Amino acid sequence: MKMTAERIKQFEKVSGQLEAFHSEIGALSQKFQNDALNKFKLSLVNQVLIEANAILGDTYRPFPGFQSFDADQLPSNSDVVLVIAQYIQCMENLRVENIQSKVEYSAAGKIDKTYWYWKGTEKETFSPKKIK
Repeated sequence: MKMTAERIKQFEKVSGQLEAFHSEIGALSQKFQNDALNKFKLSLVNQVLIEANAILGDTYRPFPGFQSFDADQLPSNSDVVLVIAQYIQCMENLRVENIQSKVEYSAAGKIDKTYWYWKGTEKETFSPKKIK
């Protein structure tokens, strides 16, 4: 699926939100891994997961039958971190498929700088991540 300017903007927003949730809930999970995430935080996480599902489509979604967490059965902090980590990886996989590099060489013929762009645009991005 072609990444239009609007889709790139939405992708970057949702990707940043997933990273932030992973960091914040990951810190909670370090101390209270089996504690349930509260309903307020879960509703925010679910909103972002639903948006991520729309961006990822069937091809990149980590879990085909999963839309969001059940608010009546509050998941543990560690469960939320696990699922968000999978979404982060799938978002990165989608990004990698839709970016390309441009290399500038020095007068001596050595690589001077590498730029990364979303394919078909002039929108700059960063090099592919290596997710742990």
